[in-house]
Amino acid sequence: MTIAPDAGTKAASVPTQSTYQTRVADYWNAEENPVNLELGKLDDLYHHHYGIGAADRSVLDEPDPDLRRERITTELHRLEHAQAEFLADRLGSLSPTDRVFDAGCGRGGGSVTAHLRYGCHADGVTISQKQAEFANAQARKRGIDGRVRYHHRNMLDTGLQSGAYAASWNNESTMYVELDLLFAEHARLLRRGGRYVTITGCYNDTYGRASREVSLINAHYICDIHPRSEYFRAMARNRLVPVHVEDLTEATIPYWELRREAEHLVTGIEDTFLSAYRNGSFQYLLIAADRV
Repeated sequence: MTIAPDAGTKAASVPTQSTYQTRVADYWNAEENPVNLELGKLDDLYHHHYGIGAADRSVLDEPDPDLRRERITTELHRLEHAQAEFLADRLGSLSPTDRVFDAGCGRGGGSVTAHLRYGCHADGVTISQKQAEFANAQARKRGIDGRVRYHHRNMLDTGLQSGAYAASWNNESTMYVELDLLFAEHARLLRRGGRYVTITGCYNDTYGRASREVSLINAHYICDIHPRSEYFRAMARNRLVPVHVEDLTEATIPYWELRREAEHLVTGIEDTFLSAYRNGSFQYLLIAADRV
């Protein structure tokens, strides 16, 4: 599904893709993971990221198997939505007339979260046609499709209007692209003084090269996790000046500990994430930067 572009927006109905990006698109077009879909069904907010905050582990004590499954699912979704709200908090002072850009939007939960909070217009971009169609259907279902729209495009070359956005973000999607190309596109789209935010897993390069656990995560998700230092170097090269950096590693561990106990949602990567976070080779980081 292709959304009609605004004035000043280049038509881009078929994203330009490398062979690797085509593999990524194929992966997400085929993806039907319960850890994404079952959680989103609770309130039609479909996120493609992890969670933060203290977990209510009493859900594990529920004796009824069906109710236990329901309570665990609800708690995991609460944690992942808390992460989306945490990011939205850091987008700056936005008004209903502002536009925001959600890069690598998945099934659209982050754009909806920002719109519900600020009333702003939102454009989400995903390389997966299936995700774009799903997200647009959800926006129509909510009656917000006039203000929240999703595009099947490459987030490195969106065709969207230069300088039109007050804020933009990546929520766990930077590991699929080259950071210089990504940040150049965000800098192009943001107006001067606009806010960029990313929440991402990155490897701790004070430990040297990527650890075994990071390599396993890369293989699991067909991605290429970047070293922490490269985020700051690439931002500096692309007119993005960090104003706030926060290590969320400890805050995300409870999510992974609970998910490991959710038999109906485990994907087999949970212990790898926990090991990487605990041995210090992998970090969960928020970076907020202003476009100068």
